[in-house]
Amino acid sequence: MIPFLDLKKINEPYETAFQEKLKSVLEGGWYILGNEVETFENNFAHYCGTKHCIGTGNGLDALVLIFKGYIQLGKLNEGDEVIVPANTYVASILAILQADLVPVLVEPKLETYNINPELIVEKITQKTKAILAVHIYGQLAEMDAINIIAFENNLLVIEDAAQAHGAVTISNTKIPNSDVELEANQKSKIVNQQSAIAYSFYPGKNLGALGDAGAVVTNDSELAKVIRSLRNYGSETKYYNDYIGVNSRLDEIQAAFLNVKLPHLDADNEKRRVIARRYIAEIKNDKITLPFYDNSANHVFHLFVIRTSNRAELQNYLSENGIQTVIHYPVPPHKQKALKQYNLLSLPITEKIHDEVLSLPVNPVITMSEVDYIIEILNKF
Repeated sequence: MIPFLDLKKINEPYETAFQEKLKSVLEGGWYILGNEVETFENNFAHYCGTKHCIGTGNGLDALVLIFKGYIQLGKLNEGDEVIVPANTYVASILAILQADLVPVLVEPKLETYNINPELIVEKITQKTKAILAVHIYGQLAEMDAINIIAFENNLLVIEDAAQAHGAVTISNTKIPNSDVELEANQKSKIVNQQSAIAYSFYPGKNLGALGDAGAVVTNDSELAKVIRSLRNYGSETKYYNDYIGVNSRLDEIQAAFLNVKLPHLDADNEKRRVIARRYIAEIKNDKITLPFYDNSANHVFHLFVIRTSNRAELQNYLSENGIQTVIHYPVPPHKQKALKQYNLLSLPITEKIHDEVLSLPVNPVITMSEVDYIIEILNKF
């Protein structure tokens, strides 16, 4: 069986370095917010091209803390509306709800699966205060268009990059009637001066820890200061609490492991792209819709997602031929029992996506012979 994702195999090259890091942490005797967390925060901020990185317990907390940080700064208020793609993992929407804000679901483009900027404008009301852009499956949303809409309507921009570590865009867009340029002539890791971005380092991510971990990156020094406090019980100085905070600190050991893996992220992402390019070029089956890819670095292929109207049949066929696949995700957020207030919404594009998608194996440890086999089997379906 070709596994969808072999985490043991992915982490095997780092085992010796992991053991050395673990020994170092144990011998150092400092286990919470120590040198490894500080080092990772500095390393990841540099990697992303931002001033600040704040490590958190997981990716969901990273998103929640961004929203709560903006609330503390008076830039958001409880009950404000946040536009969010309907086609996303449920965590994006849970974060908005946990901050006592109101999600407004917007359909994606069927081609890219990311939020459709043209439909964002239709959903903006006097209560709309922010847009949460999600870079689903590892492909960047249309941030130039989203940032222009946000500027014209005085909205905050938050990004959920839980699946897009290392995705890169080059923008030459200038916001109309403004001196602000969005990443003008600059190569950057999905960052602009108006964003706060949440990452997850869940083990299966392109940059994965060996447990839960997350981070916020931002150029907003005021926001970064508040989030650092909020993640630590709302305390900047021990035993003195400025906010109603939480306990969501990046673990020292997980930070140590991430420090080992971060230098290899770009190379691993390129391996994913090589596999994706082969799938796109060589899978020839009119029953299968392949993902859109412009051959740039704006996609890191956290997932390689195909669509088919006979998903169950195709998945069974692949399993019978020794290929493991996964459905990301079988139930859209607005149809979840936990989000019953949205159950009656009609979102046909989102529903079509969730009814048809199937994720093929794509990761740095798949061999080219396994890729050959997967393509051969798919072409015979």
